Amino acid sequence: MPDFSQLLQLSQQVQGRLSQIQTELSQRTVTGSAGGGIVEVTADGRGRIRRVKIDPSVVAEGDVELLEDLVAAAVADAQRRAEELYREELRKLAGGLPLPFQLPF
Repeated sequence: MPDFSQLLQLSQQVQGRLSQIQTELSQRTVTGSAGGGIVEVTADGRGRIRRVKIDPSVVAEGDVELLEDLVAAAVADAQRRAEELYREELRKLAGGLPLPFQLPF
């Protein structure tokens, strides 16, 4: 079993790597879509929405309720993809650490 100083050092390494991962994720993007691509939402790897693209044909139809639903669905899809990207990076981090237990992601 590692001693306290080893655990402290490991904790500092993990904290530094987590900070680095968050910075990297803010520079990566994911795209969510709805309605077969009628609405596309681009978010950074932390889930912050950066762009919304709407096919002009849906605006011309004037169905505001449909458009609202598509935007909400595309945002949810982009945020889900960002969450998956974040979990993937955390799994990579945890895979390289000498932890005495398994992390839940």
